[in-house]
Amino acid sequence: MELSSPADLFSLDGKVAVLTGASSGLGERFATVLSEAGAHVVLAARRAERLEALTESIPNTSAAPCDITADGAPQTLIDSTLEAHGRIDIVVNNAGISRVLPAIEDDVDEFRREIEIDLVAPYELARRAAKWMIENDSPGSIVNIGSVLGHGGGGRLKAPGYAAAKGGLHNLTRELASQWARKNVRVNAIGPGWFETEMNGEMFDTDGGMNYITSNTPMGRPGVQGELDGALLFLASAASTYVTGQVLFVDGGWTAI
Repeated sequence: MELSSPADLFSLDGKVAVLTGASSGLGERFATVLSEAGAHVVLAARRAERLEALTESIPNTSAAPCDITADGAPQTLIDSTLEAHGRIDIVVNNAGISRVLPAIEDDVDEFRREIEIDLVAPYELARRAAKWMIENDSPGSIVNIGSVLGHGGGGRLKAPGYAAAKGGLHNLTRELASQWARKNVRVNAIGPGWFETEMNGEMFDTDGGMNYITSNTPMGRPGVQGELDGALLFLASAASTYVTGQVLFVDGGWTAI
């Protein structure tokens, strides 16, 4: 078997990627990484003005404003991408929310909403994209953004809905990978440790939050911008053509202890 050059392995030239949760935080960084690797990136999120601004600053991107949990939204996103670009090669399920509160104080309707956004919506988008890939004999890569809290409980950080959803997303990744492996659709996940985003900014703004992060991370620090780039490119590209059903933790050692 002839080996490709390292540069070719990680190239996304000519690929079309759909990225949810693209308007800020990790999503904005993921958009930049996928674009710089050569892909055209369809940016999906609710904040239309923010997406339009990103398309002006990040080359090879287009905006697809939507609430991914709305009825029919995943299929509409797939259809509009196909109409504009003729193909889908990569899906990055990044949209999500998190709430911090003790379980006994939780509201079950809010718990359901968290599961809907963090688990059901990624499932629906993944299966809609995979259906097109399989029917058109077009190999694809689906990358779910999980969390270290999908691997174990949060301890002092109480996040029952988020932990449940991300744990479900990790095992859903394995299930879908096993179903679609022979159809050349790979499904993997990234399990980030602590990276500062719009969603978790309060953790980084308090001494207690930072102590929780640093004391539980063997490296003694949170992740910094760019430290998820390699994992994303590896799973999205031809560098991982024999990898499916895996959760790649990028967490400073959090899940090692």
